[in-house]
Amino acid sequence: MDHDALIRIIKDIGRGKNTAGDLTRDDARALFTAILDDAIPPLQLGAVLIALRIKGESLEELAGFLEACEASYPHLKAPAGTVPLVIPAYNGARKLPNLTPLLASLVAREGVPVLVHGVPDDPGRVTTLEVFKAMGITPARDIAEAEAQLAERKLTVITIDTLSPKLARVLQLRRQIGLRSSGHTLVKMLQPFTTKAVRLVSVTHPEYLESMRAFFTSYGSHALLLRGAEGEAVAHPRREPVIEWLDGKTAEVWRAAPEENPQLPENRDAAVTAGWIKDVLTGKRPVPAAISHQVSCSVLT
Repeated sequence: MDHDALIRIIKDIGRGKNTAGDLTRDDARALFTAILDDAIPPLQLGAVLIALRIKGESLEELAGFLEACEASYPHLKAPAGTVPLVIPAYNGARKLPNLTPLLASLVAREGVPVLVHGVPDDPGRVTTLEVFKAMGITPARDIAEAEAQLAERKLTVITIDTLSPKLARVLQLRRQIGLRSSGHTLVKMLQPFTTKAVRLVSVTHPEYLESMRAFFTSYGSHALLLRGAEGEAVAHPRREPVIEWLDGKTAEVWRAAPEENPQLPENRDAAVTAGWIKDVLTGKRPVPAAISHQVSCSVLT
């Protein structure tokens, strides 16, 4: 992207929350391609990321950004005749035990291939990948190994550094600017397969349900949308489980009754959580009702 085009974009998106303009889909794709390619000077890159953080992304911008992301990394081949479930894991647990590995394991047990992608660690949080590690499941070393694991056991875990190194670098910019960027939204929207897959899309704040619903009924499809547990893409065990199926045109809401006093691990420690999950998988403990509902919804698609 040349200097004049970049300055034009910064002027357009950097006029503040109420007066900033939105980029066209083509400009958004070109901009995020340049970001992924590390082709924007640091000063201008900081200006772009902060401007987008203040303004918020339009649906056209998200579509263009996501196109750039999807073109930047190699996609996986799903086992023949299957429609995999894609689970992003980027928030981790701050207070609750992280039960994303339980969800993934239960869905895979039903015969649906599950790909979990995320970060291996996050200071102050217990990540999904840390719980998997405590369960004896380590991230795939490359795309080929991930494909082999999906074929053999219907479950694979992969770090974003392995899946999409360029997007991983964008996420790491948070340590330099102190704020999350558009990359943290986009990484939860990835469709890493060459064929149809269902994306499990989680939001933290209720207002983002509207924007994700609008995106996946206008610009995308095949997504299960929910307000997750502390941002993780797993149903909150103490809330009414509400899952939305978004097929590219309409939104269908699937509900279940909330469970009173669900049995949970005694704390959020990775080893404690892993041991508790193993007990659930072997039938020694019951599956929380909210997660059971989420598994049913995942299998339905």
